[in-house]
Amino acid sequence: MNNRLLQRRQFVLDVIHPGAANVPKTELKDKLAEKFKTDKDRVVVFGFRTAFGGGRSTGFALIYDNEEAQKRFEPKYRLIRDGLAKKVERPTRKLRKERKNRQKKFRGTAKVKAAEPPKKGK
Repeated sequence: MNNRLLQRRQFVLDVIHPGAANVPKTELKDKLAEKFKTDKDRVVVFGFRTAFGGGRSTGFALIYDNEEAQKRFEPKYRLIRDGLAKKVERPTRKLRKERKNRQKKFRGTAKVKAAEPPKKGK
């Protein structure tokens, strides 16, 4: 189905793979790019579920018209997965909460020092 508003073609993809557990997404991207005569970087496949007993998988495929549309409409996690965006490295959730709670005990400029973990020797 063509979706002109999101500048892409989108469809449900049924893959029949008897004798194999599943099919790699890179292989699916290559086949779709070849079939639809497009760049394999514009093809996005996701959400595959293997049917009970194996042999058949169902998922979704999107083929974007250009890279700008892909960056604009794709979720961030899928852009990271495809290498079009960088993952933001940040401290773990637990560490952020501990830092916040340490800061609550101080006022003013002392809050900056409270953000650092306490020294082991003291």
